[in-house]
Amino acid sequence: MDQHQHRHDHPQHPVHPLPAAPGGAVVYTCPMHPEVRQHRPGNCPKCGMTLEPLIPEATADDDNSERRDFSRRFWWTLPLTAVVTVLAMAGHRLGWIDPLKQSWLELVLSLPIVLWAGWPFFARCAQSFRHRSPNMWTLIGIGTGAAFIYSVVATVAPQLFPASFMAHGRIGVYFEAAAVIVSLTLLGQMLELRARSQTSAAIKSLLGLAPKTARRIEPDGTEADVPLTHVHVGDRLRIRPGEKVPVDGVVLEGTSAIDEAMLTGEPVPVTKRPGDTVIGATLNTSGSLVMRSERVGSQTMLSQIVQMVAQAQRSKAPMQRMADQVAGWFVLVVIGIALISLFAWGFLAGEQGWQYGLINAVSVLIIACPCALGLATPMSIMVATGKAATQGILFRDASAIEHFRRVDTMIVDKTGTLTEGKPAFDRAVPAPGHSEDAVLRLAASLDQGSEHPLAQAIVDAARARKLVLTTAVDFESSTGIGVHGRVEGQRVALGNTALMEQDGVDVSSLRGAAEEMRLRGSSVMFLAREGYLLGILAVSDPIKQSTPEAVQSLHQAGMRVVMATGDGLTTARSVAQLLGIDEVHGEVKPADKLALVDRFQRQGRVVGMAGDGINDAPALAKADVGVAMGTGTDVAMNSAQVTLVKGDLRGIARARAISQGTVANMRQNLVFAFLYNALGVPLAAGLLYPLTGWLLSPMIAALAMSLSSLSVVANALRLRAEE
Repeated sequence: MDQHQHRHDHPQHPVHPLPAAPGGAVVYTCPMHPEVRQHRPGNCPKCGMTLEPLIPEATADDDNSERRDFSRRFWWTLPLTAVVTVLAMAGHRLGWIDPLKQSWLELVLSLPIVLWAGWPFFARCAQSFRHRSPNMWTLIGIGTGAAFIYSVVATVAPQLFPASFMAHGRIGVYFEAAAVIVSLTLLGQMLELRARSQTSAAIKSLLGLAPKTARRIEPDGTEADVPLTHVHVGDRLRIRPGEKVPVDGVVLEGTSAIDEAMLTGEPVPVTKRPGDTVIGATLNTSGSLVMRSERVGSQTMLSQIVQMVAQAQRSKAPMQRMADQVAGWFVLVVIGIALISLFAWGFLAGEQGWQYGLINAVSVLIIACPCALGLATPMSIMVATGKAATQGILFRDASAIEHFRRVDTMIVDKTGTLTEGKPAFDRAVPAPGHSEDAVLRLAASLDQGSEHPLAQAIVDAARARKLVLTTAVDFESSTGIGVHGRVEGQRVALGNTALMEQDGVDVSSLRGAAEEMRLRGSSVMFLAREGYLLGILAVSDPIKQSTPEAVQSLHQAGMRVVMATGDGLTTARSVAQLLGIDEVHGEVKPADKLALVDRFQRQGRVVGMAGDGINDAPALAKADVGVAMGTGTDVAMNSAQVTLVKGDLRGIARARAISQGTVANMRQNLVFAFLYNALGVPLAAGLLYPLTGWLLSPMIAALAMSLSSLSVVANALRLRAEE
């Protein structure tokens, strides 16, 4: 953050509003198609997948109605499936029952399995036709329905079939295939829903951080515990040792160490004194504090972090677009392959060719379900964004995660990014004929209209010396270079050399003194009145303790680090030399930062931009990946794709590592899904039969289909344990 732009002291995070639900109802969405939103539970009209809450309830049981329903259907019909399977496999060998009666018994036992337990699958299959959106349920419904209907006709009207279809005294039926497919699909859905619920664990843990009550100090001095929903802006609240800060606000009384690790990932408690900001849901470790609430409800940092994480989790990675395009045509291709398999076996494989053809067609339909393909990237994104949030890193969307790993050039601002952003006044050097106090008083009078930390340091120094300040009028901020205004009827300018050149002010008399201060790392501002130089003011801003380690980590990650600051070039070089920064640009305007990003991009570099001020916003938006400091301005964070809650540059290296791990995980999932179908479909169609004699049972196909989806979700969950 550079010369004299406005800022807010209290951090706020960028959130694109989520659709409002009537009466505060829950919004449901699809993991594979985040554009699907509705205010009731149900199934996705595009893929048939169970919808889940956009933002899960913190206290919600991991179990849900869909999983309970599937579980009930599975366990009630599992014994019937077992009996049907035993009858089909061994009934004719045991000779316990007449073959024709056996077919009728299998039909009676299979009816509740297929028509009751499997009803949700057929309903979703019908929905896919109604919405003209073929998906995994299209294949399951057609495959199971074909096997069941064929078997029913063979049982009820066996005379319709040629004698070659007779085996063991009856027409061959496949009730056991339909029953086992339904049972295994139910089991797979139960396991998948359980695993998917774990991907929202990070949001649930964030929601669980918020305290349920706050201790409010009433106007008459009495205190009472009230529900958090009854806390309003401006309320005075007491936070006792060991209690959580209820909402965002400012400390009025007391001193204590606040543990902010749960939101920022920063392990060391931060000391808070009167005037300091505190974040809701952080932990007061020692002293007692009195605070004034400033942000409540959905405006608190915690609420906005939750919304931002939820939004990122539901966004689509660019890599997913390819999978979506493939899956869209895949179902139609699979149906075509199943029909080809049916007719090829029927016409070419002799007497029992049609029976083989039917079984192979059903196997193709079942094993080729594209669920694993659709889940490949959304599951990885959900786990990664949740994990990043617990480390104080907020990704705006999935594309930010996918692109971050490619960044090779990181442009960083100085003030508030490399430095603390809490500068202290050093000294003023007056021009001949003026005093130091007069220069400081005039500069502070003008700077009362600015919220920039450099300005605040000057104002605080003047008040500490008990100088009488006057109000500036016609105040105007020239973003990145300084400010103008009228003080005591005269036009005053305060800023860097670019502002002085713009106003035609001769600064040669104090250029040497300014250069000397810059060599010591101070930021230098020139003060002019009515076009004449009055003096210079030096303000120093200490480098953050974490910055040297952060720059080193960026270098280790293979990034070129470039500093672009509105400060003088000498000051910038002094800081850059201390930190080992590769390239330095000083006295740059917002347009210059934007041009710098553009120049690097035209050189073929993938550019990241880290900053926290209004003057950084254009460059943050232009960069391939913009990184905003959570301690900076709202404008900067709304322009960036990534926000570091703590404003610690070390988060960039962590974010890059998460990006690399997530993309690798997505690729593993996609490769597995493609290979699974590439190998499974030919095997199910019987293409390997002439060479190996292998045919794939529909029951084995159903098991493989369920396990494929589960394995993709399980692989995504591995990201939670990776460092």
